[in-house]
Amino acid sequence: MERMFGKPIVTQEQMRARIREMGRQISADYTGKDLVLVGVLKGAYAFYADLARAIRIPIRVDFLVVTSSEGRGKAAGKVKLVTELTENIRGKDVLLVEDIVDSGLTAQRLLKTLARKKPRSLNLCALLSKDECRVVDVHVEYVGFAVPNQYIVGYGLDYRQKYRNLPYLAVLDKRDFHDE
Repeated sequence: MERMFGKPIVTQEQMRARIREMGRQISADYTGKDLVLVGVLKGAYAFYADLARAIRIPIRVDFLVVTSSEGRGKAAGKVKLVTELTENIRGKDVLLVEDIVDSGLTAQRLLKTLARKKPRSLNLCALLSKDECRVVDVHVEYVGFAVPNQYIVGYGLDYRQKYRNLPYLAVLDKRDFHDE
């Protein structure tokens, strides 16, 4: 039997409760509006699905797949849009749903890209925010949890494509793992 990874820093129960609160707030803020929820894949898939179910007004759903390179050097902060939206967002209210906003580079790029499509409004929602890591000024309208500057996995967030399926959020301690 494989052991579960790490000590939760945010439990499944805490996430469920916070996402329900966020769903109520978003529902109230967007009542009577034409809301399109745009999820950023792969990391936001679990949060996105739970958030969409917690929103109690009609919504449209869409997704973007992006890759980003973190770290240093020429490739640092490069964001590549792998897919386009399938919904026309012109004149609609768009809420971009991210798993985590740390440097803000990916979110900033996606917001600029979506803004060119002329939505009526455009806001950002993130399960996690690492405010101390921001290198660009990006406003996150809805934040699930503020977290410290540590590598977090679970609930959609990965390390080398693993640990996305953890039902909670945990800090990755790389000493526990062999390089793969």
